[in-house]
Amino acid sequence: QVQFVESGGGLVQPGGSLRLSCLASGGAFFKLYVMDWYRQAPGKQRELVASITSSGSTNYGDSVKGRFTISRDNFKNTVYLQLNSVKPEDTAVYYCKGTLPTGWNAWGQGTQVTVSS
Repeated sequence: QVQFVESGGGLVQPGGSLRLSCLASGGAFFKLYVMDWYRQAPGKQRELVASITSSGSTNYGDSVKGRFTISRDNFKNTVYLQLNSVKPEDTAVYYCKGTLPTGWNAWGQGTQVTVSS
């Protein structure tokens, strides 16, 4: 059974950068997964931040376009989210989610990102 584990969160100043990682372990066929990054701020609904398909096509939420970049390394079973020019409103718990073509999916446990001076 695959498990997704996020890392790389922390405290960053406004305008700074951070790179999140999501490692898939305990399963196979990582390259087949559509990988998503979501985030959830206190008192708000979880929102989709970015997606990357098995072929490498990407999609971004309007609030992060031009600032965040999603990428994947299928040899390392890892998906990344590069956060640039961060704003206080980017503060949230960031989750990765993997979905197979069958529809089966799994979530990571989340990593906290706090943007503050």
